[in-house]
Amino acid sequence: MIPLLVVGAGPCGLAVGVAARQAGLDCVLLDRRTIVSTIERYPLGMTFFSTPERIEIGGVPFVTSNEKPTRRDGLIYYRRVAEHFGLDVRPGEEVVSLARADGGESGGWRVEVRREHDVTQYLARNVVFATGYYDNPNYLGIPGEDLSHVSHYFLEGHHYWHRQLIVIGAGNSSVDAALESWRAGAHVTLVHFGEGFDRTVKPWVLPDITNRVKEGSIAAHWRSRVIAIAPTHVEVRSDVTQAVECVPADAVLAMTGYHADTTLLRDIGVPVDPASGVPAHDEATMATPVPGIYLAGVIASGNDANRLFIENARGHGELIVAHVRATRGAR
Repeated sequence: MIPLLVVGAGPCGLAVGVAARQAGLDCVLLDRRTIVSTIERYPLGMTFFSTPERIEIGGVPFVTSNEKPTRRDGLIYYRRVAEHFGLDVRPGEEVVSLARADGGESGGWRVEVRREHDVTQYLARNVVFATGYYDNPNYLGIPGEDLSHVSHYFLEGHHYWHRQLIVIGAGNSSVDAALESWRAGAHVTLVHFGEGFDRTVKPWVLPDITNRVKEGSIAAHWRSRVIAIAPTHVEVRSDVTQAVECVPADAVLAMTGYHADTTLLRDIGVPVDPASGVPAHDEATMATPVPGIYLAGVIASGNDANRLFIENARGHGELIVAHVRATRGAR
């Protein structure tokens, strides 16, 4: 039986694996995609908000040539951390269900896993959910959102050259997508229900996007919402006048954020607050009320994805491993 099984191999999942290795505790990490797959799907030119030392894990220095690391820097760094500690990371293994193993609470968990060509099972005494949120976009629930030219992920601006691009939202992801696509030759229109850009927009980026909108290089519909998407246009309704305008659109980027999927946690009895989306847990140990089940990373923040991130969640691994060793052992 595996003493510690981690669902998710992002930075916070890796931090659990590192803490386990440093404590001499066997640990397996499963990921439905690959190591730090969220960072893999970031825009190609993405720069982290944090400086390198604030997203280091395991005491391994994160050395970069720039003040803030890039997406590529992050991919290289976290791969090297996993290799440095010899972590047992298994890509392409998706956890689909958990059930108590024979013996009740003392018997641990039977974890069913779907792989590319088969299904397998693991027996684990303790399971850590470090699944993040990037797999689950916040859908608008409007007609046409499932059309092929609509995406909730942005990779690079080249694809939108000389195209009419609608960007929904006004946070960091929306701003980055709008600016990069505009520089690549796209005709960009922002649509946002607020009166201006979100307060979370990176301060070194805000003047750039503000000036582009002010000069008319990037169009903006404030206090407005996309209410329907068609193959050639979107319908934008003003919250002020209730008037509806058809805006040409060859492509739509709905940068409306993401949320954690707590389905498996609820299935095994972990209470999830219906208002905040936060699974019940002790912040001092990251243990849930269900013995042997822990949280690590942004899944513990519920619907507020801005509350937890690598900087302030990388220590979850040490809390979890200390609690596992103190209360449930490593038999």
